Amino acid sequence: MHFRFGATFARLVVARLPRFVNGSGEMRLIFLFVFASAFICRAEDKASGRWEGVVQVPSRELQVVVDLAKAGGDPWQGSITIPGLNIQGTQLVDIAVQDSDASFGIKTSRGFEATFKGQFGADGTFSGDFMQAGNRAAFILKKIGPPQVEAPVRSTLVMKEIEGEWKGEYQIFGTPRHVTLKLANGAGNSATAELVVVGKKVNNLPVDLVTQEGDLITIDSHQTGIGYEGRFNKEANEIKGTFMQGTIELPLVLHKTK
Repeated sequence: MHFRFGATFARLVVARLPRFVNGSGEMRLIFLFVFASAFICRAEDKASGRWEGVVQVPSRELQVVVDLAKAGGDPWQGSITIPGLNIQGTQLVDIAVQDSDASFGIKTSRGFEATFKGQFGADGTFSGDFMQAGNRAAFILKKIGPPQVEAPVRSTLVMKEIEGEWKGEYQIFGTPRHVTLKLANGAGNSATAELVVVGKKVNNLPVDLVTQEGDLITIDSHQTGIGYEGRFNKEANEIKGTFMQGTIELPLVLHKTK
């Protein structure tokens, strides 16, 4: 049975308070504030932590690690790892916790979207439904320790040799697409990018993440679900990688023009 702290329940509590409390409006407010705070804290304590378990999709189990955390009046934060879906430390969205119920979502730069919705059990489990593209699968997670929420990935600087304009071409459904990528280091120790894809029309794609780790360059447009990952070859002066649009992955080699 789930209890919700609402106006009716509050009036019932006040009516049953001892006379010395019920006779003072100020004392009643203090009591209700303390009671409500304790009620909310119990929900936070129940949800906060690292959760591990599985999603039972047809023919296999997906291993899942979820971290949920909340500090005082700050909003909930969380991250999720699902190795079987190539999801690593992705930030959770739309986190909602109320009493023994909770839900949260996943939205990746590759266009993958899913929702977890379930209940916390007295045995330290969180179970319910995993929903994605109209499909539904059962999941069960168990709390194993304190939360270890992954920090959001932020743009980095790129090497001087990588700054500039790069061009390449890929084919999709037999039609060529011409790509221009402009990279530049900006303020705040981070790089910016302009990504233009020309097919039947010109598409100037908004880029919100640029990272370089070693020779690996990553470009993400979360708004459009488009991304590019490639490795910089200094000798060939090229970036050889993969253009990704949703679940579609296509080879793309970029050569520096400026």
